[in-house]
Amino acid sequence: MIPSLLALAAYLSGGAAGWLTGTLVAGLLAFGALFAVNSSLHSYLILAFSKDEQVTMDVGFYYMANAGGRLIGTVLSGATYQIGGLWLCLATAAAMVAISALAVGRLRPV
Repeated sequence: MIPSLLALAAYLSGGAAGWLTGTLVAGLLAFGALFAVNSSLHSYLILAFSKDEQVTMDVGFYYMANAGGRLIGTVLSGATYQIGGLWLCLATAAAMVAISALAVGRLRPV
């Protein structure tokens, strides 16, 4: 929800504004805090659910997927910022979070 709300605020502001700067800083700090907790939870879960004989492969796949996601995010954020500015960059981040949530919702235990 945080990237969506920040994208909406940036879109509605129509340009630089003092309130927008404060809102973006506070919102991105909140998102960063949630991201940090989520990241540490992922690291724990990948180890907790890995089979003993497959830990290195599972951790390797996790880090590969993580790096791929960061690469795609970096390219998309730069491209969307160039195309539509801050609001489109934040809207794209919100869309990627939503896609990730939908994909994770489809996961089933093995």
